[in-house]
Amino acid sequence: MTSEFVKHFPNDFIWGASTSSYQIEGAWDEDGKGENIWDRFSHRPYRTTNGENGDIACDHYHRMPEDVDLMAWMGLKSYRFSTSWARVLPKGIGEVNQKGLDFYDRLVDQLLENGIQPNATLNHWDFPQVLQELGGWTNLDVTNWFVEYADVMFRKLGDRVTYWATHNEPKVVAIHGYYDGNFPPGHQNIREALLAVHHINLGHG
Repeated sequence: MTSEFVKHFPNDFIWGASTSSYQIEGAWDEDGKGENIWDRFSHRPYRTTNGENGDIACDHYHRMPEDVDLMAWMGLKSYRFSTSWARVLPKGIGEVNQKGLDFYDRLVDQLLENGIQPNATLNHWDFPQVLQELGGWTNLDVTNWFVEYADVMFRKLGDRVTYWATHNEPKVVAIHGYYDGNFPPGHQNIREALLAVHHINLGHG
């Protein structure tokens, strides 16, 4: 192979892995967590293959220390996780669920103790069902709801988390959630999809 085809990563490139809250945490209704759109969607018949859901998933909520030990054993230098909006703010806005917030606080400390750089994502498709019933990403107020949630997370974890992402794959949220209906909330409406695109971008800003 000639040198022109050899790829060199920079010395400061950070190798890691990533997950999303709904895909791994489980504990879908424990310690004050509110219902999210995936909880509602996956509990409806014929919405997922074989009726599968994330009620338990990888049980990360209960196995987090063990999971971080495995990350350290693997040699990960970074871990991108997402926080569950409904676990932290069960009603989407307003009162904070301290047990939910404390879980992410412990996670960040555990990562740092193992030499793993925390990388937090605020919205990885996980959205409070109570806000969905007010229109979700089609409601312009969602930009303020998202800012309130982001502020809670920044204030709690911002002293230790350097890397943040606002939205994971916003196209999936907008198109699969509101246009083709394959993901929650399962709508099929082009106008709603375009509103969601616009408001997700406003929230990012």
